[in-house]
Amino acid sequence: MNDHREPDPDRIAAAVLACPQVAGLHGGRFGEVATYLPGRRVTGIRITPTEVAVHVVARYPAAVTEIDRGIRRALHGRTGGLPVTVVIEDLAVAGGERVAAATVPAGPVPSNLPGDAHPQENLS
Repeated sequence: MNDHREPDPDRIAAAVLACPQVAGLHGGRFGEVATYLPGRRVTGIRITPTEVAVHVVARYPAAVTEIDRGIRRALHGRTGGLPVTVVIEDLAVAGGERVAAATVPAGPVPSNLPGDAHPQENLS
């Protein structure tokens, strides 16, 4: 059961950053992805009346489906029932190389995610 309270961008950011597949939050190409609060902003998390968008730097070699599943599990009960869009803006790989990646479409945060529901596709 999802929590129908107003989503808290700080709790959402902390939950996403606790995912082992996530190296950090990403503000988008021009720094436009953020939730603005009095006197500050939470970069990489955008909450609108219709969705919660999470923009991340993924930790290579995690698969896109693994990253998406981990973030959605972490956000279960924290989005006020809003669907989540996960955007993988960049990859953190050994040696400091950066690679642009993929977007996973919006959808509900499922309450039950089987461990092997999707085939693993490695980003390479």
